[in-house]
Amino acid sequence: MTTAKVGTLLRDWRERRGISQLELAGRADSSSRHISFVENGRSRPSEEMVLRLADHLDVPVRDRNALLLAAGYAPRYPHTPLDDPSMGVLREGLERLLTGYEPYPALVVDGTYTVVAANRGIAMLMDGLPEHLLAPPLNAMRLTLHPEGLAPRIHNLREWRGHLLDQMDRQLALSRSAPLRALYEEVAAYPVADRQDGHGSGAHGAGTYGAGAVEPEDAVPYIALPLRIEHDGQLLSFVSSISTFNTPMDVTVAELAVETLLPADPATAKYLHSLTS
Repeated sequence: MTTAKVGTLLRDWRERRGISQLELAGRADSSSRHISFVENGRSRPSEEMVLRLADHLDVPVRDRNALLLAAGYAPRYPHTPLDDPSMGVLREGLERLLTGYEPYPALVVDGTYTVVAANRGIAMLMDGLPEHLLAPPLNAMRLTLHPEGLAPRIHNLREWRGHLLDQMDRQLALSRSAPLRALYEEVAAYPVADRQDGHGSGAHGAGTYGAGAVEPEDAVPYIALPLRIEHDGQLLSFVSSISTFNTPMDVTVAELAVETLLPADPATAKYLHSLTS
């Protein structure tokens, strides 16, 4: 029964990735016959084979533990809470990274977008949000897309919302996270008012939203889809980047992501520096 279970899981991951048994066998230095026997429960894969197949199927670290358990082996990857003393060096490094990025916004989220750390740039953007959204645990997707959150301040909301939902959808294709699926369904159901950005291709609807915001004097070409968000009457533009850890050996670390918001024009950079001068 154990081998049938791991075989079913491995077949599911292989089909998710759109890889044939023959292709997987070639990648894992095995045979399609052996892959077939593993998937239908006729052969129990070794611990090394489970990990090798998981690697070639790009199975997330959390789910690699599930595969090992299903095959009758002990989990290989620990799941250490971030507040554990052994994570002190990691926490200190992340805090130093976020602080060093100021005055630009940066934050760290886990696999379900719970905010585990953020700098003063993020606090500035969240200024004035209702208490029920700021109560821990903070969730970056909920804060951004909730109609009482940052959404009314985002001038290209439909574009940015589409980008975030696509990002979550890609993650769901790579994982089996029920909490992430529930979050996706929640934020995707939030109502979106028709608005018009008044800048570039982000126009939607008939009315102009945020018409009182100060536009930068000189338009600049964007290198990536910007987040165009209003703060205290000033229209700010950011491009974002996301960093993760290479070859993580802990479930917690594997699911952490550092997101940084880089000013997309000189006016945004100047405004942020003015807040700290």
